[in-house]
Amino acid sequence: MPDPNERDAKLVQYLSEAYGKEKELETALQAHITMTTRAPYKKRLQEHLRETKRHAKDVERRIKKLGGGGVSTQTLVGKTLAAAKGPLHMIRGTGEQEKMLKNAKTEYFNEHEEIATYRAIEAFAEKVGDGETAKLARGILREEERMAKFLERQIQALAGAVVQEEVPSDQRATRRRSSSRRRSSAARKSSSAAKSASSKSTSKRSSSTAKKSSSSRSRSSTAGKRSTSRKRS
Repeated sequence: MPDPNERDAKLVQYLSEAYGKEKELETALQAHITMTTRAPYKKRLQEHLRETKRHAKDVERRIKKLGGGGVSTQTLVGKTLAAAKGPLHMIRGTGEQEKMLKNAKTEYFNEHEEIATYRAIEAFAEKVGDGETAKLARGILREEERMAKFLERQIQALAGAVVQEEVPSDQRATRRRSSSRRRSSAARKSSSAAKSASSKSTSKRSSSTAKKSSSSRSRSSTAGKRSTSRKRS
């Protein structure tokens, strides 16, 4: 196979970078799964690990079609990076919930790095007329964005779990205070609505009284004219 031209060489470069990241995350996800005790979170990590492995295979296939090679080097680099970080992830955090929170933050960071990578590949491929690479990047991008949204919700839940696990109850924001604020806000809204309704009612009564007064004056004027007319007669 001939050497790739400038366009394909650049596509191979970007795809190889993406491939290396996928291989890094394979190892990282496997380590995080073993540390995860929350069932829904663990299940989603396992699903994403399968997606990540599929992404790597699809990207590798596309690299070969474009005339590239050397993915074994990217594989080695990615796995070495993940292996070096693994032991550090095992010991970080002051408790189980915080360890998972830190892992989720790392995963969230990695997802956004991948999102940026595949968005750039998609844009570049479209600019050089490579529809197949653009389609591949677009499909992977959707799955990375879906995982990032899941992790965003998970981070919020885990932050709350850390509060429950490590912060004394008298140092937390209580539901009673929150409920009290909601009731106070509702009372203010109700009071405002009542005042508005009362104002409208008063306005209507004033308008009605004014109309009655005007009507009475009109009838009095008419009666006066009739009386004057009879006297002249």
